[in-house]
Amino acid sequence: MLEKIQELDKDLLIFLNGLGSETYDKLWLIITNQLYWTPFFILLFYLIYKKIGGKQTLYLLLFIAILIAFTDQTCNLFKHTFQRLRPCNDPEVNSIIRVVQVRKSFSFFSGHAANTMAVATFLFLVLKRYFKYLGFLFLWPLIFAYSRIYLGLHYPGDILAGYFFGAVFGFLIYLVYKRLKPQYFPG
Repeated sequence: MLEKIQELDKDLLIFLNGLGSETYDKLWLIITNQLYWTPFFILLFYLIYKKIGGKQTLYLLLFIAILIAFTDQTCNLFKHTFQRLRPCNDPEVNSIIRVVQVRKSFSFFSGHAANTMAVATFLFLVLKRYFKYLGFLFLWPLIFAYSRIYLGLHYPGDILAGYFFGAVFGFLIYLVYKRLKPQYFPG
């Protein structure tokens, strides 16, 4: 069963990665670089600040920092436990796929997918009553994670597992946030 899932994962990687072309490589390298998302984050937190104020925004940022640290460390624990090679380093597929970027660390599960989904889930749950179209926030983890497949850095299964863990952690931190918030921000 596990072998069949891994085979499907490799086939899906080959297909999705094969959709890329050299023309768009630079775009996807920009998309995968967290630094280039800074204007998006600044705009997002400016909008949040305008809705809930400075103190609550700082409180929210504290929870996001805890969430990212927890998600990232869990991801690293899984990577070192399972030690799944990244597609760019896997001799079974690296000669078949387009390898645009190489990393030496392990692949399972994707920290990029987990972190972005965790933050998107948490922010959505906290802020959905303030913003009508906040569901569009989930485009961020979708685009960001696809860049990892495009570049040859993750299998789709790594992305899906990252999404799962990110959504679970985002929801759990939301429950903690929801429970503690009335102590600091009554009403």
